[in-house]
Amino acid sequence: MSKRILIIDDENAIRRTLRDILEYEGYAVEEAKDGQQGLDMVLTADFDVVLCDIKMPKLDGVEVLQKAMELGKDTQFIMISAHGNIETAVECTKKGAFDFIEKPPDLNRLLLTIRNALEKSNLVSETKTLKKKIAKGIDMIGDSEAIVQIKETIEKVAPTEARVLITGANGSGKELVARWLHEKSERNKYPLIEVNCAAIPSELIESELFGHEKGSFTSAVKQRIGKFEQADKGTLFLDEIGDMSLSAQAKVLRALQEHKITRVGGDKEIKVNVRVLAATNKDLKEEIKKGNFREDLYHRLSVIVVKVPALAERLDDIPLLVDYFLDQIAQEYGQPKKSFSADALSQMQKMPWTGNIRELRNVVERLVIMCGNKISKEDVIKYA
Repeated sequence: MSKRILIIDDENAIRRTLRDILEYEGYAVEEAKDGQQGLDMVLTADFDVVLCDIKMPKLDGVEVLQKAMELGKDTQFIMISAHGNIETAVECTKKGAFDFIEKPPDLNRLLLTIRNALEKSNLVSETKTLKKKIAKGIDMIGDSEAIVQIKETIEKVAPTEARVLITGANGSGKELVARWLHEKSERNKYPLIEVNCAAIPSELIESELFGHEKGSFTSAVKQRIGKFEQADKGTLFLDEIGDMSLSAQAKVLRALQEHKITRVGGDKEIKVNVRVLAATNKDLKEEIKKGNFREDLYHRLSVIVVKVPALAERLDDIPLLVDYFLDQIAQEYGQPKKSFSADALSQMQKMPWTGNIRELRNVVERLVIMCGNKISKEDVIKYA
């Protein structure tokens, strides 16, 4: 489906020219001849990008932008004006505009800005979809002392801007802590962007985090927006940060210190407003001794340290977790909820659980598939 762009401008010639260009590029284009008509269209239909003039009758562009943002529209606004200055551009950006372009617009810059705005629009849509999915699974289940302590820490820390380092074994729920910190923060209207540092080759991690300019390396066929820019005003979660290369660590440290990044192959400094959360299954102090991790970055990241316990350290929570997963799986499969006998739960508490919460969830799902409505101790021994 073609991306939808709305042009709001009181000059017919400008609208026609922009329409011809954008339709040639494959976009679906609609027009509004003044601010009031444009606002009505923004509020009654979904557009991916709005190109909005500033000086217009009835409502000027800044008023259109402000009203659209106040009413919770996610549309990306690109403001266009022949009377622009630094103050106007700053004002528009503060009110929520994606970018500001002077008339007459440079065609290459305009198309690049629209592509970048569409990337952000896609990201916002994906984030909304993910939030709906995550909302069902964002509960932190358990009433063991360790979990209660983590919940209390999150309540205190989430509303602040403090950086948090989350430690714990694989599968213990570090991502869940990060999601909770984001959802309970003032940044929860903006994206939570996750980066698994262990899954990205070291030669690509800097491009992933900071973006790159077209032609900066062999496969860089177009400009790319990095995760720091995507997370602007929101939260960036650096999972498995202990696996990040030293050169990338240096750039992350600079971004945390100066709130600026530079894309790979570029020389322009870009301001970013990001809260960084990090997680690792490694002992970073040991990694520092080995020369694998920067001590100054460690101290930047670890204003607050949250240690997520292994499942073996919270066996009393297993009955609650099993019941929670039974609910989830029943909803996903569209089947009646199954149950565990008391001795089946007792058997579950005796298992080693080296894979932690992730392994527990997989075992519960396997038992639901393979067993009858009442899962017994024998079933657990056989299938777990």
